[in-house]
Amino acid sequence: MDQSPVRFSSCRGVSFEIKPHAEPFTISKPTCLEGSESKRVWLPWSRGSSSRVVPSTIQRSVSRASSHFSDLDVDDDDDDDEEDVHDTPLSTLEEREQPSKPAPSRKQESRLSIILLDQGLFTVYKRLFVVCLFLNILGLVLAATGHFPYARNNATLFSIANIFALTLCRSEAALRLVFWLAVKILGHSWVPVCIKTTATSLLQSLGGIHSECGISSIAWLIYALVLTLKGRDNTSTAIIVVASTILGLVCLSSLAAFPLIRHLHHNVFERIHRFAGWSALALLWAFVILTISYDPMTSSYSNHIGSRLVRRQEFWFTAAITVLIIMPWLTVRRVAVRVTSSSGHAALIKFHGGVKAGILGRISPSPLSEWHAFGIISDGKSEHMMLAGAVGDFTKSLVINPPSHLWVRQVHFAGLPYLVNMYDRVLLVATGSGICVFLSFLLQPCRADVCLLWVAKGVEQNFGSEIKGMVSRHPRDKVIVHDTAVHGLPNVSEMSIEAAKKLGAEVVIVTSNPEGSRDVVNACKSAGIPAFGPIWDS
Repeated sequence: MDQSPVRFSSCRGVSFEIKPHAEPFTISKPTCLEGSESKRVWLPWSRGSSSRVVPSTIQRSVSRASSHFSDLDVDDDDDDDEEDVHDTPLSTLEEREQPSKPAPSRKQESRLSIILLDQGLFTVYKRLFVVCLFLNILGLVLAATGHFPYARNNATLFSIANIFALTLCRSEAALRLVFWLAVKILGHSWVPVCIKTTATSLLQSLGGIHSECGISSIAWLIYALVLTLKGRDNTSTAIIVVASTILGLVCLSSLAAFPLIRHLHHNVFERIHRFAGWSALALLWAFVILTISYDPMTSSYSNHIGSRLVRRQEFWFTAAITVLIIMPWLTVRRVAVRVTSSSGHAALIKFHGGVKAGILGRISPSPLSEWHAFGIISDGKSEHMMLAGAVGDFTKSLVINPPSHLWVRQVHFAGLPYLVNMYDRVLLVATGSGICVFLSFLLQPCRADVCLLWVAKGVEQNFGSEIKGMVSRHPRDKVIVHDTAVHGLPNVSEMSIEAAKKLGAEVVIVTSNPEGSRDVVNACKSAGIPAFGPIWDS
C-alpha cells in the first residue's frame, strides 16, 4: 500500500515531511543479528578522510543520498532501515548496541493530529493560549453584563490592544531584545536550572499568545460592532463599513493561519497573512481617525483633531503596531551571495559578515511573496552561511539554478538555539540540515560547554567537505556524528540520553522533524533530563 509522506512547512519556512514509520529513530536489526552483541569501534578524525564508527557485527549498507535533510526518514520503503551514522564519542567509548525487536506498525496519523496533538495536549504553548483566552473571555463577559464599564465603553481599544500583543509576539526585533535580556539576566551559573528551563519554555511558546490574541481581537471587534449597531444614531455608516472590513480581513488572516492551511499551503498562508494584515492596518488608521473626528451631535467630521488624537490610547496602540510591522521591512536588502552544492540535495549559501551563534535568518527570491528561514553557520568573523536541503521549489532552485543575489532581512532573529547561551552544559542534537544553527557554537566562543550529536545521511556526499571539515576539526569528545548511509538508523533518543548523562548536560536541545524532535524530547524528559525541540508554531 502506497503511503505518501505528509508534507507541511513551518512558520519559520522550514519544510518537513512526515512518513508513517513506527518509530522514526529506531531500526529493526537483521534477523541474523538478533541476540548478538555489537561493539562500535571509534576511529579518530583525520583530515582528508572521514572518521567513522564501525559496528563490528553490523553489515555496511549503501543508500541513496537523502532528499530530505531535517528528516531521518529515507526516500522510499526499500531504504527504511538506512540512515546516516557518523559518531565521534563524548568519551572514548565502546558502545554496546542492544538488539531491538521490530517495532509494531502504526496507523498513519492524520495531518491534524500530527500538527496539533503530536506534541501533547498540555504544552506550554497551549497553556498560554488557554490563559489568555480565559482572561479575554472573562473581560468580555464582565463587559457584557455591565460589571466592566470601561471595557464596554472601549471595546475597540481592547481589540486593538490584542492586535498589538499578537504583533509584539511576532516582532523579530522585539524578540531579539527579549532573548538577549533573558540570556544576560539568567545566564549565570548561580541561577537555578529550573528557572532557566521555565524561561526557555515560555520564550519558545510565545506563539500561543500570538494565536489567541488574534482570536480575541476578533471577539472584541464583533462585540464593539454589536454595541455600535445598537447605538446606530451615534456613529456614521463609514465607520461601520470600515470596522466591518477590518473584521473580515482579520478573520481571513486568522483562517489562513489555521494549522492545516498554514502548513500544507504555507505560501498561501504567508501572502494572505501579510497583505490582509497590511490592509487591515491601513483601515485601522482610517477607523481611528474617523472615530476621533466624528461628532455625533452634528453628524459631521472635524478637520482639527490633532490634540484629540494624541490623547487617545487607540492612536498610540496603532502607532506601535505600525512601527513593529514596518521595522523589519526597513532592513530588507538585496545582497550578493555565493551558492555551492556538493550534491543535488543541498545548497550552501554564503553571505558577507559574521553572525553570533544561535541566530537564524530569512532569505527570499521575491520579498513580497515568500520568505524562508534557516539556521546560520558562522565563526562570528567575516562571513556566515546557510545550508538549505532541496525539499521545496525554492530550495531546489538554489541547487539547479544558483542565484547571484538574494533578498535578506539584515536584522536576524533569535530562536530556541540562542538560549544555549543561558546554560552551562548543553547537548545539541541535530538530524540532517538541522546541524546549521548548531555549528556556530563550535566555530566561535560560547559561554556554554556544548557537545554535538549529529545524525545525517551521506555526510560528505550530501553536505559537502566544507561542512564535514567544520565538524571534524573539533575534539572527538565534543562531537558525535552518525552517518546512517553507512551504519543504519540509530535510536537517537537513547543516544541522546546516554550522551547527556556523560556530559552532565543541564539541557538537551534538538532540531529534527516534528516526530523525531518529539521522541527525543519525551525520552529525555522521561529520563529526568530537560529537553526542548521545535514546536509546530516555533
